[in-house]
Amino acid sequence: MSNNSSADRFAVIAAGFQGDVPTALAAVDHADSSLRSSALRALHRLGELTPEHIARSFTDQSAEVRRTAVELSVHIDVSIHHLLNDDDVFVAEMTAWSLGERQTPTDEEIAALIHATTQHAESVVREACAAALGSLGDIRGLPAILTACTDKPAVRRRAVLALAPFDGEEVDAALQRALEDRDWQVRQNAEILVNPRD
Repeated sequence: MSNNSSADRFAVIAAGFQGDVPTALAAVDHADSSLRSSALRALHRLGELTPEHIARSFTDQSAEVRRTAVELSVHIDVSIHHLLNDDDVFVAEMTAWSLGERQTPTDEEIAALIHATTQHAESVVREACAAALGSLGDIRGLPAILTACTDKPAVRRRAVLALAPFDGEEVDAALQRALEDRDWQVRQNAEILVNPRD
């Protein structure tokens, strides 16, 4: 490739639309992290992204590359839940989103989401994990979501919406408390679930 990183990145992006697998593959190990990230997206578009590409990228020094790999791993059989503990909060947040989008998450992945929903140091990750548990609708995640309903306002907002797939006395009680929450967005989200519009 040339010494013009902008031109090189454009070439890699274009490769994903032009069926140019060799150009995309050549950029996977490029010194420029933006090209490595673009290479992953190009390979994904071409249907050539493998679990090996993804797994290798999880240890990349660049948070952008790791975040891209996690985003693209939704439908690829590769373990990602360890990245809920990534040093970069946005990689961890993307990991939660990706896990929430999986069709058949493993028991280990569910357990990791449950733990991070209540124990992660970053509220943005706890928020994303609560949302992921709601998206999955696995009953094992309900206690963690209920705990998240007592967290910081941003977490509570997402956690209340994550109650949607569940029912029962505990859920009803949490929604009633949310209707009286001091944060108006929490109250609004609870209202959406308690009194849905047709």
